[in-house]
Amino acid sequence: MSLVVVGSAGIDTVETPSGRVHDVVGGSAVYFALAASLFGPVKVAANIGADYPEAVWEVLRRRGADLGGVRRYADHASFRWSGRYRGDMNAAETLRTDLNVLALPPEPPASYGGARFVFLANMGPEVQLRCLERLGGEVVFADTMNLWIESARPALLALLRRVQGLVLNDAEARQLTGEDNLIRAGAALLLLGPQVVVLKKGEHGAFLFARGFHFALPAYPTTRVVDPTGAGDSFAGGLLGSLAAAGSLDPPGLRRAMAYGIVTASFTVEEFSTRGLERLERAQVDQRLEELREFVRL
Repeated sequence: MSLVVVGSAGIDTVETPSGRVHDVVGGSAVYFALAASLFGPVKVAANIGADYPEAVWEVLRRRGADLGGVRRYADHASFRWSGRYRGDMNAAETLRTDLNVLALPPEPPASYGGARFVFLANMGPEVQLRCLERLGGEVVFADTMNLWIESARPALLALLRRVQGLVLNDAEARQLTGEDNLIRAGAALLLLGPQVVVLKKGEHGAFLFARGFHFALPAYPTTRVVDPTGAGDSFAGGLLGSLAAAGSLDPPGLRRAMAYGIVTASFTVEEFSTRGLERLERAQVDQRLEELREFVRL
């Protein structure tokens, strides 16, 4: 499996109706890599400060991850985020953000170049474009957010013309396209360049749009939602991990990959931080995939 992720590694403080945790592991690249590594080795590029916990890297090393792109800056603090979930667990209220080392763009090493599958996690589109130039990649997926749609649209549109896949949530799809209807929004996003568009809908599952077909799945019906932080990134990790392991973007592979993304995210939300993913084994993922198949069978 040839898969690279470029993104953030952070330290989070999170409050939900289930409790509060302080200074726990977070970051898009970390959630993604923990999920994707269940399908095969992944190469990780992210910046960390001297204060970043070491334990999560040990988990990834045991799963065969290449951490040569994780750059530790002894004179910087790690990216920190504090948020709170109330009522609607699909959206967090951000209480504090300290960019710290995240202000320095990640620099994937030259050895990561030529990987077949690449995931550019949520970063400024200018940074994503620079990483794309450095890495190449036959199948490149990108994530984005409302901030970049509003403040960096020209660069984002340039990025979309060069990637094969886009992952974003339903609100971001509406904002980017101006379409209220998600089916029309998915079709409009395909016209911007990607071959595959995945719209995340939180507890309501996800839509997948590709040229010639579209597909929808509900979320896995878990009753234990402790912390939604990182669910979208672990969804992307399951999705890309499955695609990279299969090596194909054909319709059956895309359907299977989206199901794996949904299942992987379901384990994430059942624990604070990355705890659920760190303890997770592939057999558990496959078992839950079969349960999801039974759940959606007509």
